[in-house]
Amino acid sequence: MATAIQKNGMKHLTNGALNHVDNVSSLERAGMHPDSKDVMLAEEQEQPEIQGDMEVLETEAAEMEAPEIDIVINNVVCSFSVRCHLNLRKIALEGSNVEYRRENGMITMKLRRPYTTASIWSSGKVTCTGATSEDQAKIAARRFARSLQKLDFKVRFNNFRVVNVLGTCCMPFAIKITSFSVRHKDIADYEPEIHPGVTYKLKEPKATLKIFSTGSVTVTAPSVAAVQTAIEHIFPLVYEFRKERTPEDQLALQIKKRGLAGNKRTGNCTGAFPPEVVPVPDDDAMGSDDEGDASDASWN
Repeated sequence: MATAIQKNGMKHLTNGALNHVDNVSSLERAGMHPDSKDVMLAEEQEQPEIQGDMEVLETEAAEMEAPEIDIVINNVVCSFSVRCHLNLRKIALEGSNVEYRRENGMITMKLRRPYTTASIWSSGKVTCTGATSEDQAKIAARRFARSLQKLDFKVRFNNFRVVNVLGTCCMPFAIKITSFSVRHKDIADYEPEIHPGVTYKLKEPKATLKIFSTGSVTVTAPSVAAVQTAIEHIFPLVYEFRKERTPEDQLALQIKKRGLAGNKRTGNCTGAFPPEVVPVPDDDAMGSDDEGDASDASWN
């Protein structure tokens, strides 16, 4: 009795010989009716086509479930304290890249790398804007503190924290903001006479989103992680109200992208977003008198 085997396995026959069979299915079809063979051949030909269609559907489903959206961090606002009184007149006369605004009671100091601007008060409070990451904001803050230390102030770098982060992203579709605001009227505010976008406020994470009909979304949050979490939260909500972009929407997006590229070339920190959405530090970031005892040892 002979045994049908595949290439990777061979069994001894009763007569001691070896039987090599490359295609086992050919033996199974040997005793079939011709019509049955034709049906099996047709099914085998249709099977690759079905598998190809299934792969396409799985790929499309994966793209819909996990879309890739680029989040651009435009501005990071941070604050810190130097724990000493600052003579603004001395900084204005002896410092570099400074502007003394006497009517506001503060001095503006700028750095080239990273391109940031610091607002300095005589109480020792400093607010830094213009960074594009939290790490870059801390580097800029330490450089501002070092510049003040070189002017013979007893500076101690203390109470550094990120106050506000502004991020923007563009959805791969346009949004029906009127229908969206009606559905989420409890936490969404839409006043087209005042602002062209929907204001959507989140409590957890604490963030404020500006949603525009072109698909552009602006997020203001306390940290970069909160910006990302807010985008992940809002995407499934706006996806229900997606629509095809009109030629006017595409033109508006192109103009916005050109404006962002121009601001990057010229080094403008605050021109990449409308004035109404520029993050302003909280009052406690500038006027708080509660200072911790912890300080950086390098500033002693």
